[in-house]
Amino acid sequence: MESSLQLQSNLRTVLPFVLSFVAAAISSAGGVGVGGGSLYVPILNVVAGLSIKTSTAFSTFMVTGGTLSNVLYTLLVRGSRPDGQPLIDYDIAVVSQPCLLLGVSVGVACSVMFPEWLIFALFSAFLSLATFKTYRTGMRRWRGETEARRRVFEGATAGEGIEEGLIGRKGHGCHWMDLVVLGTVWLFFFIIHLFIRGEGAKGVFDMQTCRVAYWLITVAQIPIAVAFTACIVHQKRKLQTQNCQVVELAIAVKSRLDAMPVYVFSVAALLTGVMSGLFGIGGGLLLNPVLLQTGVPPKTASATTMFMVLFCASMSMVQFIILGVDGIAGALVYAAACFVGSIFGLVVIEGAMRKSGRVSLIVLLVAAVLAVSKGGIAYSGAVRVWAQYTSGQYMGFELPC
Repeated sequence: MESSLQLQSNLRTVLPFVLSFVAAAISSAGGVGVGGGSLYVPILNVVAGLSIKTSTAFSTFMVTGGTLSNVLYTLLVRGSRPDGQPLIDYDIAVVSQPCLLLGVSVGVACSVMFPEWLIFALFSAFLSLATFKTYRTGMRRWRGETEARRRVFEGATAGEGIEEGLIGRKGHGCHWMDLVVLGTVWLFFFIIHLFIRGEGAKGVFDMQTCRVAYWLITVAQIPIAVAFTACIVHQKRKLQTQNCQVVELAIAVKSRLDAMPVYVFSVAALLTGVMSGLFGIGGGLLLNPVLLQTGVPPKTASATTMFMVLFCASMSMVQFIILGVDGIAGALVYAAACFVGSIFGLVVIEGAMRKSGRVSLIVLLVAAVLAVSKGGIAYSGAVRVWAQYTSGQYMGFELPC
């Protein structure tokens, strides 16, 4: 009897790490810009037995680990597109960054205030939408692969057009200035949260929560994000005008900008940040389709999404650390497992799928896992909420501080 209990305990400890490794591998191999958070939260909640709020916090560590290896692989191995331009659209990332980090702050605050039953309900609804969108993407890829095979069988060849960035003409090499701007914005928001202490953690100046200074610094993130976005957009448009030496090219770029306002990226980034902070996900399932709908080529959209998710998830992770989340050492171990799993998926699984010509199988597999996760999270949530209700526990909203 004792050995059986020990075996169950060991299985409950090891199995979540194994499943997290597999989830990171298939998320990276799918090539759809998915950070894996929608898979990690159900694993932590259902298999590891963690609460939904703890699972959300741990998931941000895991998404950061998985996307970090993905971005490093893109920068060091994949390099650039066939035309020699960067695979990551740095312009979109820079324009979206301030609102992305603002959304993270809002999402983390909501995760503290919202009761577990509401987070369960919202996350279940999100999983339903994510399952549908992932399945539709997989079927679209399946049809594209089938058409490509038919053309090869008929002896036809199709050339790929040159992929063009959405906001402006790209240069060659590494965009050091864009990376400096991204790092500066991230550090600025990080410093803001160092001033604000959370429960179980102290700010730099030991500022008391829910006082005037606390709320001034917290609310100041909104005008700061708007100011950063406005300055970045103005500078990008100025550089665009200087770089467009040919009149026809300038007209073409201007028409693209007029047809797709830049605020579209800011709004999408804001919602992505909110989901990242609230659900512990990267938000790629929302951000990647938006980029595709605005005309960004698929490979560029996927790489850019993962690049933005890295900044988003890392900021969520830092905020949960500042809030004093328990079990940081365990969360880091999960993050390491996802880092290695993501590399395995990129190198081994994606390579095997590309040789088979059916990368869509991975995307459909992600959709199937999401569907199973939705059922598991719904059942687990219902059981937990019912236990809280019958035991008379408080099930209302909490104070934000």
